[in-house]
Amino acid sequence: MKKLLVILGVLAGLALVGGLVLMFTLGPIITKGVNTFGPKITGTKVTLESVSVSPFTGSFTMKGLFVGNPEGWKSDKAFYMGKVHVSVSPLSVPGALLGSGHVVVKEVLIDEPQFVYETNVVNSNIKDLLKNIEKATGGGAATPDEKPAEKTDKPAKQLKFEVKSFRLQNAKVTLGVGAAAATLPMPPITITDLGTKEGGITPDQAAGKVITNILGGIVSAVTHSVGQIGSGATDAASGAVKGLKSLFGGGK
Repeated sequence: MKKLLVILGVLAGLALVGGLVLMFTLGPIITKGVNTFGPKITGTKVTLESVSVSPFTGSFTMKGLFVGNPEGWKSDKAFYMGKVHVSVSPLSVPGALLGSGHVVVKEVLIDEPQFVYETNVVNSNIKDLLKNIEKATGGGAATPDEKPAEKTDKPAKQLKFEVKSFRLQNAKVTLGVGAAAATLPMPPITITDLGTKEGGITPDQAAGKVITNILGGIVSAVTHSVGQIGSGATDAASGAVKGLKSLFGGGK
């Protein structure tokens, strides 16, 4: 019995040490993951400058998240987030990596992000970005020229996440570019229990849901500001409202 307790104690100690080592190395892993998979999800340039991790509190901060504009638009970026704070349940990480669970994210806080919204008569940069994300995450229908992805008997397992609380605050959206551009405040966005019902969702699924909610915030900001900003930007704002409502199926 004593030997069994000793063995269990050693195993528990090894698991704890392994978990701490993993948390200390998460920064480079996250940075590399975003820079590797971000462009595949958005179809645009994506860069993350750095990630600092506090392993004992289970929190980390991402700095300098840049998401570029799709081709054909004037601005170099669709949005930029200077600082993103994330709090994770450390005990959920080892099990998720071993395939027996998912990472529980207690909080994601994005403060003072910057968005750029460009539009023309029939399209927008954000709409193009969403199309890319839907295509990458399987949310959009294939065009006649596209062949459906081949199914495999054993699809690769992806790390899954559950986000208890997502908050975006003090955000601004710049409507248009150049002299006629107008910068508008966006309403705060709060999402709770993202992926809870599903028992965890993949990073691309989480990104798709978050960006869809952010687009809704842009709709609210632009709609509220039509008629309250300069005449040059008002026409752009009106076009933005129509484009975004069409994107979300409103069309009215």
